[in-house]
Amino acid sequence: MMKQFHCKPSQDSGVSGLIEYVIISGILMMLLVVTLFVVNTAFIVTPSDQLKYYAYTDIANGVSTRIVDLYEVTDSPYAQGHTEMINSSFDIPDDVAGQNYDVDIGGTGFAGQDVVVSGGNTSISVGLGGVGSSLYGGASGNTTGAGMNEISYSSS
Repeated sequence: MMKQFHCKPSQDSGVSGLIEYVIISGILMMLLVVTLFVVNTAFIVTPSDQLKYYAYTDIANGVSTRIVDLYEVTDSPYAQGHTEMINSSFDIPDDVAGQNYDVDIGGTGFAGQDVVVSGGNTSISVGLGGVGSSLYGGASGNTTGAGMNEISYSSS
């Protein structure tokens, strides 16, 4: 008769399986944490900054256009000597990407004066189309996106 050998399982077999699961779970948790930081930057922060950049550029161009239009009306031959006060109301978005912003008009930009729209860590500057330096006393002021905004011109 032949002798049969039976292999007993090692006493460490239960521990090695547990260690394997702990190591794999730890690696997966580290990958999850890294992925969370990358996803936040790639899918939330970067698109939001790009949206703010383009929206601020549009807002600055719109305000600059309104100021240039008002200048052209007041500089017309008919308005010379007849204009006392002109008011122009306009509306700009209340917020961009869920954040408030400021619009500042004045300063010394490339074209003499500029419109600066800023909020958070994004700031855009747009020139007044060359008319800012020719306005008597220059164009100046500031506003926010809340409510209606007004541009005023006084010939005095």
